[in-house]
Amino acid sequence: MTSRERVLAALNHREPDKTPVDLSGHRSSGIAAIAYPKLREYLGLEPKPVRVYDPVQQLAIVDDDVLERFRVDTIELGRGFALEDRWWTDWELPDGTPCRMPVWVQPERLDGRWVIRSKSSGRIIAHMPDGALYFEQTYWPFAEEEPDLGSMPGSWDDSMWAAIASPPGPEIGGEEGQKRFSEGARRLREKTDRAILGLFGGNLLEFGQFMYRNDNFFLLLAGEPKKAHRFLDRIVEIHLSNLEKFLAAVGDHIDIIIFGDDLGMQTGPQISPAMYREFFKPRHTILWNRAKELADVKVNLHSCGGIRELIPDLIEAGLDAINPVQINCRGMDLGELKRDFGSELVFWGGGCDTGRILPMGTPEEVAGHVKRQAETGNRGGGFVFQQVHNIMANVPPENIAAMFDAVNTL
Repeated sequence: MTSRERVLAALNHREPDKTPVDLSGHRSSGIAAIAYPKLREYLGLEPKPVRVYDPVQQLAIVDDDVLERFRVDTIELGRGFALEDRWWTDWELPDGTPCRMPVWVQPERLDGRWVIRSKSSGRIIAHMPDGALYFEQTYWPFAEEEPDLGSMPGSWDDSMWAAIASPPGPEIGGEEGQKRFSEGARRLREKTDRAILGLFGGNLLEFGQFMYRNDNFFLLLAGEPKKAHRFLDRIVEIHLSNLEKFLAAVGDHIDIIIFGDDLGMQTGPQISPAMYREFFKPRHTILWNRAKELADVKVNLHSCGGIRELIPDLIEAGLDAINPVQINCRGMDLGELKRDFGSELVFWGGGCDTGRILPMGTPEEVAGHVKRQAETGNRGGGFVFQQVHNIMANVPPENIAAMFDAVNTL
């Protein structure tokens, strides 16, 4: 099987020839930029400049030689863009490692921290204090004043998660942007047999949190449901318009579309199943089914935390796959999830606990854990291996290698 065939077999609930492997196929299956050069050195690969493709989470672009070494079956659509040096500028990671940052993201020093400003208003929307390893949101456009829903998406420039882009970034802006987007996606498709993941977003609960702040948006949902519905209707209207453009440009060149909405916490869902059904399920249904109408794609939702209680509704809404399967949360045991939902939902993740085992275990402990998880996930298909969320900065390179070497024996 080719990598693409392997991933698609799993997505269609067939057992492939080997476990499909994802590393950096989306923003929650990557590796911290600080950890990446240490991994390359451990693997005996030549040094290369570290390129930060996700400035907020400080994630590295994983080069082809590492993807090949770990037999990775996925690639993110953004790898077809920002290939020339003109898209990158020198910067320095929090530990002093030299790196390259996208030119459209320009952190500046201010009072013992790095800050990023809104391109439109100039206000500080994110910061990374000295000692921190990633940027945090500092401004919420609707936190203190009544929103003008008609001004969206213009106000998104003042929200960190909406404003700070990964590649392709501005390369696909302007009048010819759609054409460049389509051509770049086509070129990537022609040169790889890996399954291509297109990051779309389409967040709903999270978008309310990005704009209002978590506490305010929860209060809006509970106390002013009519206002919450109006806000969410406007968000869906914008998302649908963007979805039409996105899939018109790249729908023929991707295999999976990635939506995002962190619905869970360590102890279970952020919201009740009843609240999910009232506010979010109908809108997820609209977005996910429209994506399938527009292109031959599988819908993958990134949702952290314990979401077991919501899974039946997510399936009914049209979801094909869920990541990162946070196995250290309540109700998220991979074996139990496979038993109860494995015939209907693909589990894209849950392959290695990144909270304790990957950073703190021995390579032997990591390998044993990974093999048990992958053997559980593989039964009957419907499983793509990735660690639970991103590989963090403190993970020893020998543990990273042990993780991928173990899964590639299955």
